[in-house]
Amino acid sequence: MPRKYLVTGGTGFIGAAAVKRLVADGHFVRVLDNNFRGAPRRLGDRIESVEMIEGDIRDAHQVRGALRGMDAVLHLAYVNGTEFFYSQPELVLDIAIRGMLNVIDGCRAEGVGDLILASSSEVYQTPPRTPTAEDAPLSVPDVLNPRYSYGGGKIACELMAVNYGRTGFDRVVIFRPHNVYGPDMGWEHVLPQFIVRAAEGITEGGSGDAAFEIQGDGSQTRAFIHIDDFTDGLMLVMERGEHLGIYHIGNPEEVTMRAVAEKVLRATGSGARIVSGPAPAGGTQRRCPDISRMRKLGFSPRISLDQGLESMVRWYLTNLDKRPHREAVGR
Repeated sequence: MPRKYLVTGGTGFIGAAAVKRLVADGHFVRVLDNNFRGAPRRLGDRIESVEMIEGDIRDAHQVRGALRGMDAVLHLAYVNGTEFFYSQPELVLDIAIRGMLNVIDGCRAEGVGDLILASSSEVYQTPPRTPTAEDAPLSVPDVLNPRYSYGGGKIACELMAVNYGRTGFDRVVIFRPHNVYGPDMGWEHVLPQFIVRAAEGITEGGSGDAAFEIQGDGSQTRAFIHIDDFTDGLMLVMERGEHLGIYHIGNPEEVTMRAVAEKVLRATGSGARIVSGPAPAGGTQRRCPDISRMRKLGFSPRISLDQGLESMVRWYLTNLDKRPHREAVGR
């Protein structure tokens, strides 16, 4: 049955993919985004079928107006990208807390009973076991490390969604994406940065002796999920997720970061050699999701990292001119 969705952050990487799928499935979609990191072009020809509102999630009046007449809200608006965690932690937390409160208050005021919240694998930081299930304890290991502005903000959002959601909502569902990747995902994440650095080395005449530095020795592991697989999982959560349910959406294909770097260098045609570099404080040695809950909803990822990197590398090599200028990143 068609529904009316507000998607906050709907011109972001994940948001645009969700919007396009919802429109394709026959739903009405309204997008609220200030396009700080988003780009309406990501919506392609679907933009003609979407109601666009350019606004700030921290503006309570705008948020309430955007929620008016909606059946559900998919709350994605946030500041992602590791660079921002370190350079603008106050902004990260401001958008997290004010945004979540505005969405909750707006839903209650406008009678929107269905809230789907995007959280993050960063909420559990260094997990007690890997693969990691949804019941892993959440933590902020060091409040003085600005990196945890992101994970701490997501923990606060989960707490607010669950506890405000106990009354006044028909359903509150939380999902935690695990390293979603794909074409046009932005420039501040590890995979795009690997691709750009590899491409720059080739452009500058790099040879097989060129050094390609990674953080630490590269033994850290991650599990990446392609945006198409992720969107399939998200639709299942939106359709079948239970009230106060939490779901890890990811691909349990665990890979070392050294192996990821090797894959990127091969895909770009670079002959650079990988060298170890300093590792930032607060990094996690292993991260891989247990997706048992998602499998019960009918989810099964299909795209391997090798397959997914092909189209991603092509997009970035073709669009290097779209890179933001360094001085504009923190605008």
